[in-house]
Amino acid sequence: MSFYYPKNFRANGWGWHRSANAASAVRGFLSKERGGEGSSEPLIGNGSLYPSLPSEDDSFFSGVKLYPALPAEEYESGAVEEVVEEACAAVNVNLEDAAQESQQGELDYQLGETRPSSFGPATYQDFKEIRSRCLADGRLFEDPEFPAVERSLFYKERLDRNLQWLRPSEICEDPQLFVEGYSRFDVQQGELGDCWLLAAVANLTLHRKLFFQVVPDDQSFDEDYAGVFHFRFWQYGRWVDVVIDDRLPTYRGKLVFLHSSERNEFWSALLEKAYAKLHGSYEALKGGSTSEAMEDFTGGVTEMYEMNELPPNFYTILLKAYERNSLMGCSIEPDPNILEAETPVGLIRGHAYSVTRVKYVDIETPGRAGKIPLLRLRNPWGNEAEWNGPWSDKSPEWRFIPESEKEELGLTFDDDGEFWMAFKDFSSHFDRVEICNLNPDSLDPEECPEGCTKKWEMSVFEGEWVRRVTAGGCRNYLESFWKNPQYTVTLKDPDEGDDKCTIIVALMQKNRRSQRHQGLECLTIGFAVYRLPDYGHVPRPLDVNFFKYNASVGRSQAFINLREVSARFKFEPGQYVIVPSTFEPDEEGEFLLRVFSEKSNNMTENDEEVGMGDVDDRVKDIAPNPEPADPVRDFFNRLAGADGEVDWLELKEILDYAMREELKGQGFSKDVCRSMIAMLDKDNSGGLGFEEFKSLWIDLRNWRAVFRLYDTEGRGAIPPQHLRDALHSAGYTVNAHVLNVLAHRYGSHDGYIQFDDFIMCAVRLKTMIDTFKGRSSGGDFATFSLDEWLNRTVYS
Repeated sequence: MSFYYPKNFRANGWGWHRSANAASAVRGFLSKERGGEGSSEPLIGNGSLYPSLPSEDDSFFSGVKLYPALPAEEYESGAVEEVVEEACAAVNVNLEDAAQESQQGELDYQLGETRPSSFGPATYQDFKEIRSRCLADGRLFEDPEFPAVERSLFYKERLDRNLQWLRPSEICEDPQLFVEGYSRFDVQQGELGDCWLLAAVANLTLHRKLFFQVVPDDQSFDEDYAGVFHFRFWQYGRWVDVVIDDRLPTYRGKLVFLHSSERNEFWSALLEKAYAKLHGSYEALKGGSTSEAMEDFTGGVTEMYEMNELPPNFYTILLKAYERNSLMGCSIEPDPNILEAETPVGLIRGHAYSVTRVKYVDIETPGRAGKIPLLRLRNPWGNEAEWNGPWSDKSPEWRFIPESEKEELGLTFDDDGEFWMAFKDFSSHFDRVEICNLNPDSLDPEECPEGCTKKWEMSVFEGEWVRRVTAGGCRNYLESFWKNPQYTVTLKDPDEGDDKCTIIVALMQKNRRSQRHQGLECLTIGFAVYRLPDYGHVPRPLDVNFFKYNASVGRSQAFINLREVSARFKFEPGQYVIVPSTFEPDEEGEFLLRVFSEKSNNMTENDEEVGMGDVDDRVKDIAPNPEPADPVRDFFNRLAGADGEVDWLELKEILDYAMREELKGQGFSKDVCRSMIAMLDKDNSGGLGFEEFKSLWIDLRNWRAVFRLYDTEGRGAIPPQHLRDALHSAGYTVNAHVLNVLAHRYGSHDGYIQFDDFIMCAVRLKTMIDTFKGRSSGGDFATFSLDEWLNRTVYS
């Protein structure tokens, strides 16, 4: 007896299918996933009639309903829904209950998010909720977040004619999401310069799991059609579900941008619209690298290879990449004088091609037999613009290939934009190759060739460069380079059959394409890698002296204004520090740093622990007397009244008088004074007694001394580059994350920290650290009830 079940989950009783409905739960299983005696993963049974639902940790099942695995012949009967209902009843599981079990996880994947765009801040859209509401109201969805207006098309350029937004049903009869499935031939370029995106879309069609991860199969023009569709893209460490309506730009009834070769097929056009919405407009998609779209479809990491600097084993790298389902693209440098100029051999300059097959092909010539390294490529135009050299369509070389080999290759000679090349010609005619290595969660064992099931180990960190705080620029700027965020990677186990460890380091800047309408382009970014000594002490973070006397052991090939730069290294086991940076100092931006390795790697921030330290001796010398001066004490007694306490307004009068020199007549804000009260007001009375005030006074004198010490320019403010040092002197240690937050929160428009803001910063740090310590048992975590958390955070 055969069962159908998910390959990566073993139930306690029965197996489970995952999908949005029972019909799609078993679609494809009948031919591809039959278990039984020969299965490498037999269904585990314990004789129990009641299966256990997956736990919350089984994230593979979030966002879908669960259906029990049944004997094959029951599914083959065709009555899928009836069979499932009977089975659920037999095991005391209701279909509605199954939906409720997965509802919370479903929200994690079904919420559509519009990234920051010209239409305002990000909002969230729930595809299923929108579809249900539109069906109930009897109307078709019109997306308010990406309206059918000109600004959704362009933010700068304008077409020389008016475009009309039409729904598929207004373009043709019988519109379909898919016509006879999906393939790379459904990707035909329109008038938009986004061939880089189209090359990645064509590659995506070759990988079933990846395709349906991006193009969910719970939507169509037939069942529950409401003019709303959704697509999923990886964005900087998480998957985002983008909801759109199906109004598409047309001219004289024909699609203007990406379209299918079938007039009534619309998945590719809708996918392009969702991607345009993600970035703010169609125009935002003009110009890019195939690797950018590859990563957004997979969450993978991309490597770039220049053909004039290829490693000697490059074809092996390509072959292994193909065997591991990596997505690959290639291109030729554009002609500066002619847009997408055609070369004499039929290739298009500045155009992005997909590599769709890599194979040693059997060849039999009259004199000898052997294998030749070939590659299959595709031009996203999908037309007659093809390579016309050796191994092109109908070239004489094909007569030396056995018929059986031709059949295995699926060889066709149509004018479809797809062609074969020898590796030698490929290397000499193209200038660049991009390989997208899939992350560990993207690989489908069913799609991997035999023996190709190895996966990368991955570590990820998010960070930010803040002007004059953590934006130190490249190593050329030694005095500020050390201020960049730093990350430690520990490599313990060398690769199999090697004494070194392979790692790929990838640095990606965030959200730059969606900010193009604001005039922001990609920053020039790169990174350097340093080996930490096996013995001795080095500061955390590494300081200017370390970089002065230690050379890097690896770095990005160049600093370049792409969304991501990456490089592959082979290092000996040990500890390494990665320093990501912009080329010039003081350029602000957010980034994502990822490290892929063959064996496990441990990646942490190379920075200080957040906490309290010793106050700088120089500060103690400046503020030797901890007691409030007599005029201040008399002022307190006069304002305190009969209850012996001062409230925030009375405290403000005292401190405005005592610190009038630093405040320059401005006075403390009420927020600072209220925060000072909250810092020491243990009984939440809203006031301070004299002993509490004395404790505050000691802190204030120290903080004032620190402020005087670091007001190096005499302008009554601390320069942002001295904020970390100022906090050190005040007795605080913070890492780059916290430092960036403090700079954003308390810095003025030019980054300088005024006296009033520095005092507020010190008060908040002391309050929150003390609050944490009060609930922590000495570790890195503390436990609060919601009531306790609100009590401390809202009041302070």
